Amino acid sequence: METDCADVHDAFHSGDPDFVLLHAVGSAESFAKRHVPGAHHLPHRSISGDALAMWPKDTLFVVYCAGPHCNGADQAALKLARLGRKVKVMIGGMTGWAGEGFAFA
Repeated sequence: METDCADVHDAFHSGDPDFVLLHAVGSAESFAKRHVPGAHHLPHRSISGDALAMWPKDTLFVVYCAGPHCNGADQAALKLARLGRKVKVMIGGMTGWAGEGFAFA
């Protein structure tokens, strides 16, 4: 399943997103420099049952990565699905976010 940057942006600006947004690639340092506002940093390589324990089992996750040239969001989505979690990929990733003119944190 997919969602787009505009839907994610609108959900956060409404103040009531029904999902947890995960930045699925890169280092903590790169995340600190630039990420989609409201995102949590959880690289796809770090996704595990233990890493997800802080969120209820029925949580919907939306994952993103750098952009169309990156498969980190797809890898994260696959891991989340294998762990029985609901997941969508934010198509376009950071490239799409910037293309929509949305600000980064």
